[in-house]
Amino acid sequence: MPATSFYERVGARAFLSTAATESPWDAQAQHGGPPAALLTRAIEDSVAGEGLAIGKIDLDFLGPIPQGTCEIEVTTLRPGRRVRLVQAVLSCEGRPAVGARAWLVSYDAGRAPRTGAEVVPPALPGPQPQPPMPGAAPEWGYGRAIEWRYVSGGLSGQAPVAADGVTRAWMRVRVPLVAGEPTSDLQRLMVIADSANGVSARLPFSDWLFIPPGLGVTAGRPPSSEWMLLEASSWSETRGTGVAHARVLDSEGLCAFVAQPLLVAPRG
Repeated sequence: MPATSFYERVGARAFLSTAATESPWDAQAQHGGPPAALLTRAIEDSVAGEGLAIGKIDLDFLGPIPQGTCEIEVTTLRPGRRVRLVQAVLSCEGRPAVGARAWLVSYDAGRAPRTGAEVVPPALPGPQPQPPMPGAAPEWGYGRAIEWRYVSGGLSGQAPVAADGVTRAWMRVRVPLVAGEPTSDLQRLMVIADSANGVSARLPFSDWLFIPPGLGVTAGRPPSSEWMLLEASSWSETRGTGVAHARVLDSEGLCAFVAQPLLVAPRG
């Protein structure tokens, strides 16, 4: 394992990143998933005990997220007991690096019936060799902090591409978000959500850039099991734009939807 957690707490609002956050492209930068989860954590903590859950969270990556100490500030933009809008900003080296806005909605067990078509996930495969990220160092931290088991598609041909072009990968977060502190189910989901773009890429990483400046997650509920299935696909247009999107499921069915805008361009 690259580290025993993604972050270590160094203050009331300050956290030190570990090697588990390491980006596949730059060892001095963080993968987007752990910071997204850390912002989710700060928002959840800000409404602890109020019966509010994140229904939708939109994140903006304002540039490379450097390794080191980061601080988070949370503000309420639209107060409310049933619906509330909250903003959180993660700053590194004195500058904002990631911004998040989240709509929180009230919840109460048994308040409404479950509706919609039942979604049955494919079975979890047995253990697999962990796939390398093409073009990245084999020891990149985030990749080793997650266990991956592919059903279809995936990095380096880990599994055959499905006829519908969807990559289906079961993923499990292997370390806590913050050392010595519990990780919520939604935080675990956010750790993997930013992988939608990477696992579903259809052009070779060696020749093409896929830059997602943001990440949007709409959650019906948090996952109830440690393994989560990411059903991801992406497409690009000739003008160099694209979209990556995914469904997140657990053993009980559908949990959330993920969407990312993409800048697509040749490398070099």
